[in-house]
Parts: sequence; structure tokens; C-alpha cells
Amino acid sequence: MSIRHSLLSILAQGPCYGYQLRSEFDRRTGSTWPLNVGQIYNTLDRLVRDGLVFKTGAPADDHSDGPQQTYYTITDAGKLEVEHWLTTPVDSYSVSRDELAIKLAIAVTLPGVDAHAVIEHQRQATRGAVDALSLTAEVREDARDASQFAEQLVTDSLFAHAEAELQWLDHVETALTTAQSRGFADAFPLDTTKPKRGRPATSAASSSNK
Repeated sequence: MSIRHSLLSILAQGPCYGYQLRSEFDRRTGSTWPLNVGQIYNTLDRLVRDGLVFKTGAPADDHSDGPQQTYYTITDAGKLEVEHWLTTPVDSYSVSRDELAIKLAIAVTLPGVDAHAVIEHQRQATRGAVDALSLTAEVREDARDASQFAEQLVTDSLFAHAEAELQWLDHVETALTTAQSRGFADAFPLDTTKPKRGRPATSAASSSNK
């Protein structure tokens, strides 16, 4: 999830202060991924550093009597960044590191670890999430405004991902059983050979040296 671009896109609607940005983010995502204020201000500091946002005083229409807030205003470069983000497809399948995939891959290679048990623990948790999200979808009313629709969109996405994860876990367990029966998924100990400095050789380079 890009907190940076999410906050920047909200700032494209007008100047905001930190707590306001947190409230707006929650309101627009159904409070599914709550942010703490530290995350907000750390992100804002980086946006200021990168010239995408600058600090300002309170806007003319702010008539609050409390302590004056530090507002953040998007720059022209920031607006271009938002436009680029909104029009560029998310390439999550080739860029992001999937924590569950990495966890299972590591578990398969570790001596003394029952990878099937790791899969089953995850399956139970994921099935619980599917059941809870399914119940939420069954009892909810039709959205009456954009905020409710956005919240339901996020919930539907979580449900779809959880269902897909269950199917993938079934595939992994079947494939692991087959691989183990053929001796292709045996765990292995640490390699105590002192590694050489520099980048490891690629498969192509290794083949050419044979």
C-alpha cells in the first residue's frame, strides 16, 4: 500500500494538517488500514523533502479557536505525481515481496520444520477471515454514499484475496506433497562455505563457464 501517494492524492484536493489527513485516509478506505500520526508526519516530511508538498499556515477559511495547525499544500510536481500514480497500473506481482510466499518457501528448506503444519495454521486463519468477510457482506446494506461504497470495495477486495489465498494454499500443499515424495523438496542445512565478495553469478554465467 502506498501511504505516500494516498496522502498526496488527498492533498491534491486542498491543504490539510496531519490529523486531518489521517481522518481523511480512514474515511476513504473504511478504516481498514489505520495509520498512526507518526506515519503521517514521517511521510509528510519526505514529501516536503522531495518538493512535492510544502508547509503553510492555516487557510483563510479556517476559523478554529484551537492551536494553529501546520498545513501541507501540494506543489505542481506533487500534482503530476498524483496523476502518474492514478493512471499507472499497480505492478504488485513482480515488485512486492509476498510475506506468506517467502515464509512458506523458507519453511520448506528448514530442517526440523513441518511445512505442512505451517500451511495448515495459515489455512485456518485465512478460512476464518473468509468466513468473517463473507458474513459482513451478507448483512450489509446497499451503499448510500461514496464513503460507504469505498468501504465495501475494500472489503470485497479483502474477501477476494482471502479466497484466492485458500486456493493457493491447497495448491502449495498438493505440490509440496508431490515434491517431497520425489525427493525434490528436502530441507537443507546452512552452507558454511565462506561466500566470496561481489555479486553471485547468474545461472547463465554459471552455465557458460562449464
